[in-house]
Parts: sequence; C-alpha cells; structure tokens
Amino acid sequence: MTQPNTDPVHSDVEPAATAEVAAVPGAATVHAAPVRREALYFALRNRKLVAGLGVVLVFLSLALIGPLFTGDDPMAYVGPPSAAPSAQYWFGTTTFGQDVFAQFVHGLRSTFFVGVVAALIAGVLGMVIGFTSGYRGGLVDEILNMITNIVLVLPVLAVLMIIAAYLQVRDVQIQAVIIGLFSWPWVARAVRSQTLTLRAREFVDLAKLSGMPVRRIVFREIAPNMASYLFMVFILLFGGAVLFAATLDFIGLGPTDGISLGLMLNHAKQWSAMNLGMWWWFIPPGAGITMIVGAMYIMNVGLDEVFNPKLRET
Repeated sequence: MTQPNTDPVHSDVEPAATAEVAAVPGAATVHAAPVRREALYFALRNRKLVAGLGVVLVFLSLALIGPLFTGDDPMAYVGPPSAAPSAQYWFGTTTFGQDVFAQFVHGLRSTFFVGVVAALIAGVLGMVIGFTSGYRGGLVDEILNMITNIVLVLPVLAVLMIIAAYLQVRDVQIQAVIIGLFSWPWVARAVRSQTLTLRAREFVDLAKLSGMPVRRIVFREIAPNMASYLFMVFILLFGGAVLFAATLDFIGLGPTDGISLGLMLNHAKQWSAMNLGMWWWFIPPGAGITMIVGAMYIMNVGLDEVFNPKLRET
C-alpha cells in the first residue's frame, strides 16, 4: 500500500510560528483562522482534489440513495436470466435473473462501510501507539516499537486469508474490524517519527513548563500540527481497506451473507460471465472499485499539494 511522505510534517501551522503563538495566550485562535482560509482557498482550486472528491461523492451518494429505489434484497430473482442492460434493468441481470444494478448499489454501501470502519480502527490504533511511543520514549518506545515491527512484517493478506477461512460466520462488520486490526503498523511508525520531531519544539517545552498534562500536550499541541498529515493517512487507509476487502471477496473469503463489489466479481467469475459475454455483470463492480480507490489516491496527491506550499499549483 502506498504510504504518505514521512518527511518533516506538512503542518497547518509552521513550527516556528506555532512556538511564537503558543507563548501568547489567545493568539493561536487568531493565527489559525487565516491558515484555515488559506488551505481552503488552495483546496478549492486544486483540480486533483476537486476531481477526486467529486468522484467519491458521486459513488457515496449512489450508495446512500440507490438502495432506497432497488428494494432491500439485492439477491432476489426479479427478472429474466442473463438479460442485457435495458431501461428496466439498467445494468442487466445475472444468470439467475438478479438485478445487477441493485447488487451494485448495495455493494457500494458495503465497500464504503468497510473502508471507513477499517480506516478508523487502524488510524486510531496507529495514532495512539505512535503518539505514545514517540512522546514517552525510553522503555515504552522500545516495547511499542517492537510490537509494531512484529505486526509490520506479517504478510497481511495471507493472515487475513487464514483468519477469514477459519471463521464460521463472516459479515461485512467482522471483515472491516479484521482489516483495521492489521493495517495500523505503518501509521504508528509514521506518527512516532513525526512526534519525535515535534516533541523537541519550543511550543511543547512551553506547554510542559505550564504544567499541562501529557494527554493535553499530545492532542492540543502536537496532534494539531499533524492534522493535515493524519487526514491524508485516513484516505490511504480507506483505499487500502477497500482493496483488501475486494481481494478477499474475489477469492471467496468475503462475507457469507449480503453483497459487495468484490463478491459480485467472485459470482461473475464463478458463473463464467466473461465466457458468456455478460460484460455487464463484472465491469460495473470492477470499475467501481478502481474509480473509488483511484479517486482517493488522487485526492491524497491533491491534499499534499494543498498542505505543502512547495507543491502547490500556481
């Protein structure tokens, strides 16, 4: 999985400026507003970010609204078998007379659910471990770093395949949790690296001298300087989770009930849709996965240009 740049932080607030602001009570709020307005200004003018976000919003809207018009059971037999796309069946039907469009919109909902839940789990675990390891240092850092390295070297896809194969009951929720639990190590290492840099800055020393507890120092002084980076991390985690889920579904280790885009590809392969010329069965889910993940990565590139002045489009 592609990882974001772990070089010095692309912060919303320049470190030197942050130190000066931290020394003056109430100045942080005054300084933050222009920074947010500047980021918004460049975000709205970044073509990559706007295009990627537009694609994601289109699919998200379809996932939320589409099932309201297709019924609750995407696996129902509703029409003639192997029917090509028509005004009645927009994406045609399967060899069993199931509506491919109904499966597609329900599959989109599952795809977004897995991506969001897995990204949140992995993001929270990675941030907690990374912040703790980077700020505490010493023995705590060594132990957490050892655990992170152990999980990091595990072949994630192989582990997920083994776990999924031995689960008696598999659903989208369990799949999202499992993917999230094995996707956090690189996040923890990246957050740890940047925390080690930020904890030595003057504004953190001022917070320590003021008697601020460690939790508040981490989440009010260090984390805000990494906000843009953490948002980009979430996007990459989302895209990675969607690909992992689609891979498991395609090889037959996905949810045992319900439908997803990966399961649609699995069913199309299983019933020889390509050999039968039923392109409408496998192209929509394949294109959906590709466009969602691709749009997320394009958004990530756009955000990197927005938050990093050296990369901004003129």
